[in-house]
Amino acid sequence: MPQEIPPPLRFSLPELAGSLGDFGTIIPLVLAVSIVSDVNPRYMLFFFGIWFILTGLWYRLPIPLEPMKAIAVIVIAGGVMEGEVAAAGLILGVIFLLLGYGRFYDLIGRWVPRSVVRGIQLGLALLLFRASAGFVLQDPVFFVIGIAIILAFLVAGHYRGFPDLSALCVIGAGLAGGLILYGIPPLSIIPPPRLVIPLAADFSGALSSLVLPQVFLTIANAILATSLLSKDLFGQDVPPKKLSTSIGLMNLVSVPFGGFPMCHGAGGLAGQYRYGARTGGANLYAGAIFLILALFFTSPQVLSIIAVGVLGALLVFVGIEMGRHSIKTDSLAITLVIGVLAVVSSITLAFIVGMILAWIPGLAGKKAGTEPC
Repeated sequence: MPQEIPPPLRFSLPELAGSLGDFGTIIPLVLAVSIVSDVNPRYMLFFFGIWFILTGLWYRLPIPLEPMKAIAVIVIAGGVMEGEVAAAGLILGVIFLLLGYGRFYDLIGRWVPRSVVRGIQLGLALLLFRASAGFVLQDPVFFVIGIAIILAFLVAGHYRGFPDLSALCVIGAGLAGGLILYGIPPLSIIPPPRLVIPLAADFSGALSSLVLPQVFLTIANAILATSLLSKDLFGQDVPPKKLSTSIGLMNLVSVPFGGFPMCHGAGGLAGQYRYGARTGGANLYAGAIFLILALFFTSPQVLSIIAVGVLGALLVFVGIEMGRHSIKTDSLAITLVIGVLAVVSSITLAFIVGMILAWIPGLAGKKAGTEPC
C-alpha cells in the first residue's frame, strides 16, 4: 500500500543535485520562448520559482514544474504573442481547476489502462533521447564531459557508496564553460510585474491553436503519468485530482502577471529523482535558484551561457530512468506502439490510438480499472 504520510523536507547535497535534474528541459524552453516572442523571461522564471517552492511545501515530494510543452512548441514556431499565451493559460487554469474538483479522474482511473499511461512514459523517454541528440550536435565536447561526469559518479556510487552529485557537477561544468566563453552576465533588478489582459480575439485564437493541443498532453503526462510514477518512485499516492488542482491554481494566479502556462510532468519527476531528489526540499532549492535568476539576472543571456552539451547529457540519463519504469506494463505491444507514435507524430494521437488498441478484445493484457492511474 502507498504510504499516507509524506516524508519530511530534507536540504542535503543530493537534494540540491536533484533539484537541477529537470533543468535540461526547462531552461531550453524558457530561453527559446523568450527569444521568439514578447513573453518576458523574467516573469517566467519568477513564477517558476514561486511555484516550485509552494509545490515542494504542498506535496513534500519533488513534484516538478515545467512549461506546458505543446504551447511552448507552438510559440517557438512563431506567430503567437503574449496576450494569446495569457488567454490559453487562463482557459487551461479554469479547466484543470474544475476537473480537480469533480469525478473526472475517478472515471479516467477506471477507463484508461496502465499500458496506455506506460506508453506515454515510453514516448517521453524517447522524446528526451531525441532532444539530447540535438544538444549533442550543437555542443559535442560538453556533452562528452557531462556523460563522463555522470558515469564517474555512477561508478563511485556503486563501489564506494558515494552520493550521486552528478547533476550538480554537470551544471557547474556547463556554467563554468559558459562563463569562460561569454563572461559574467549583467546584474539588473526585476521591475514590478504588469497585468496582462487578453483581448476577446486572444481567447478565440488560444482555444483552437494552444488549448486543444495541450489538454490531452497535460492529462496524460502531467497528471496521469506523474501520479503513477510517484507510486513507482516513492510508494506515495499523489492523486490525479490533486495534481490537476495545483495546475489550475498556478496558471490562474501566474499567467495574468506575465507567467508562462505551467504543469507538472513525469519526465521532470524522473529527472529530479534520478539525480538525488527524494523530498520537497529539492523543489525549494530549485525555486530559490529561479528566483535569484529572475530577481537579479533578468537577461536571456543568463540562461544561454550554460553550455548546452551538458543539458543533453542530463537528458540521456533522465530518459533511461523514465524508460526503465515504462516497461512495467500490462501490454508491452500497446506500450511500444504508443511510445513510437508519440515520437513520430504526437502524444495526443498516441494517447487516442493507444486507447483504441487497449479496448480491442484480447489485445490488452489487463483492462482499465484493475490498477487505477
